[in-house]
Amino acid sequence: MKFIDESRIEVFAGKGGNGIASFRREKYIEKGGPDGGDGGRGGSVYALADRNINTLVDYRFTRTHRAKNGESGRGSDCYGKGGDDIVLRMPVGTVITDLNSGEVIADLTRDGEKSLLAQGGKGGLGNLHFKSSTNRAPRQCTQGEPGEQRELQLELKVLADVGLLGMPNAGKSTFIRSVSAAKPKVADYPFTTLHPNLGVVRVSPEKSFVIADIPGLIEGAAEGAGLGHQFLRHLARTRLLLHLVDIAPMNEDTDPVQEARAILDELKKYDPALYNKPRWLVLNKLDLLEDSDAKVAAFLAAFSDYDRQFAISAINGGGCKELTYAIMEHLLAMAVQEQDAAAADPQESDADTI
Repeated sequence: MKFIDESRIEVFAGKGGNGIASFRREKYIEKGGPDGGDGGRGGSVYALADRNINTLVDYRFTRTHRAKNGESGRGSDCYGKGGDDIVLRMPVGTVITDLNSGEVIADLTRDGEKSLLAQGGKGGLGNLHFKSSTNRAPRQCTQGEPGEQRELQLELKVLADVGLLGMPNAGKSTFIRSVSAAKPKVADYPFTTLHPNLGVVRVSPEKSFVIADIPGLIEGAAEGAGLGHQFLRHLARTRLLLHLVDIAPMNEDTDPVQEARAILDELKKYDPALYNKPRWLVLNKLDLLEDSDAKVAAFLAAFSDYDRQFAISAINGGGCKELTYAIMEHLLAMAVQEQDAAAADPQESDADTI
């Protein structure tokens, strides 16, 4: 199965045009002097974030992108025309990495953000640049410089405020259906989601946030087992992680506490920074328990490695409204903290150093 959220492409910037050695030849002008023009610059390759594009599917079929070369210079002090640039439109959230060096070239997080991928070559110099009092008839000129060539990895990361973690069948898809207009598949038999789902949770007419349902993890996901490891990177941009736990598993031998610990172990192995994000515990499927209070208390007594804990029933919406309100308050508080931190940073001086 291919997931249209990453691709590899090659970009070739244009070569600069060559300079030319030429001399002015006109009637009655015996020694006109050098008049060879410079070559035009080669075209560059840019990436532009476009919120109207949702996938990288176009770049799976068109892998090579070439900018135009610059034209060579001509006589009569005529400079060559510069090559046209090309702009590659990509979804917001695309990370562009150089495959050879591993360097992150661009991280397109805002609509309209533009980044240079490959610089066009400079045009060569014509012989008019080489004239002097001792060299009045120069015959030298320079060639245009080649443009940059790069092999790039494109990776689209989901831009969501909240990410859902959990084992398969923890109720993540049911929860996202309950709190948003997204309609991922749910059923009364065990199965796992095969691709991420995004839902917009509207708390009030002017307040909302985006939640991402990531395919369920299993033990060994950090080493590549199952499907969830292919999507863990999508959680890198989230502000808050919700860890859903099935408090009433269908298999009586399944230990919810052990499953919760397994998820945290996989998260820590995959990326310690992701593990250290704000993380809340959400116990789901309370409607299947006769003595839910005792079960929840027993779970929390055995496992309390979370900032906050909630107990819900996603199938009938029990506790979901309170949870979404708490998430909205948390996200607003984080936004205020980020604004305060940005205001506290000293502004860098724009004065040029001499």
